Amino acid sequence: MFGLNKTLPKFCDLKGKVAVVTGAKQGMGRAHALKLSVVGAKVVLADLNLAGCQLVVDEIKKMRGEAIAVRCDMSKKSEIDNLIAETIKKFGKIDILVNNAGIFPFKPFLEMQEADFAKVIDINLKGYFFAAQVAAKEMQKNQPNEKGLRGSIVNVASVAAIMGFAGLSHYCASKGGVVAMSKAIALELAPFGIRINNVDPGAINTPGASNANMTQEQQTAMLAPIPMKRQGSAEEVANAVLFLASDESSYMTGSTMVVDGGWVAG
Repeated sequence: MFGLNKTLPKFCDLKGKVAVVTGAKQGMGRAHALKLSVVGAKVVLADLNLAGCQLVVDEIKKMRGEAIAVRCDMSKKSEIDNLIAETIKKFGKIDILVNNAGIFPFKPFLEMQEADFAKVIDINLKGYFFAAQVAAKEMQKNQPNEKGLRGSIVNVASVAAIMGFAGLSHYCASKGGVVAMSKAIALELAPFGIRINNVDPGAINTPGASNANMTQEQQTAMLAPIPMKRQGSAEEVANAVLFLASDESSYMTGSTMVVDGGWVAG
């Protein structure tokens, strides 16, 4: 029979933890950063748009949280190295990495150029790989908790890892790669007490999605098969990210949570 704690801890308490969130200037990245801060984490927000990140930092500080902004091009390992170095310089460690930065420019498969494909893969897949690698090397230095855990990596993938989308073959390839990659990394990091999991969002109402140049026909087709008949919110995805980032999910690694209103179940 499972034992129960006599005292209930604060759910997903991240007090004393340091988290890095990439692609944090708006949309889901902003929601992740705010959510992690609310439960006590010190947050490093990374994006190409430093000014946008600083606005979110200001929001966090108004809520009496602690955060900094760092410019980072996720397609360049040197800038990922700098992001983690700045995190260690400011806060002394890293406990949580949320790989969220990503792009999804529509391009028909038969018109796809090498540069189109490479740009999406470099940011959405290669960037996640090296951010996880650099972060994990620092997480290894953390003192393990009572369950032997030293850190948590959360990769924001997509239902595009499961389903195909016309005009997004390069994006689907990158997100499918993220999910498969995470499973392999989980096997290697588990002995060090470092967990890595994925969140697969479905149709989420974010500025990035709104600016994706989707036609009305594409938007209608996207929403039609969703059982809940609506887009999700960035905060709904952030709730899943928070769970995976925290020790509430301590026995999960190499897993994927789907947040899609029932889309892939249909």
